[in-house]
Amino acid sequence: MMKKILILLCLFIIPNVYAEEVIIAADTVQPKPAVQQSVAQKPTPNPLTVSQNIMFENCTKIFGINQEKLFYLTLASISANRFNVEEIQSSHGYIIFSANRNKYLATISKIDKTNAILKITPCNNVYNFPPGIITNTFKYIDLNMTTNI
Repeated sequence: MMKKILILLCLFIIPNVYAEEVIIAADTVQPKPAVQQSVAQKPTPNPLTVSQNIMFENCTKIFGINQEKLFYLTLASISANRFNVEEIQSSHGYIIFSANRNKYLATISKIDKTNAILKITPCNNVYNFPPGIITNTFKYIDLNMTTNI
């Protein structure tokens, strides 16, 4: 008989006590506004500005313009990207510039009368740098290949 009373107490009285606590606890919790949630999220970094291991093959590109025009377009691209020009050697076709606290060597070589190659490599031979340095330079040259110099 005692077991039946305990079972009845457990079924009817104890769940009601817990249910009241859950209801009270749910009333005291206030949801955060949507503005605070969006501020708390960290923005994803731009993959072009984060240092990555760069393959040497991605540091060279062949352009369908002569060597002289490619040299001047490379110099204009470095200037447009706000990189600091350290040294220019037009007779040998290279430019040393600094970006992201590192120095880079841009070498322009002639393939034939209508084609030239641009190679951008880090001066310290550490190929862990933001790929935007190379891709932005190449994109600038691609966009301005048809302009007169």
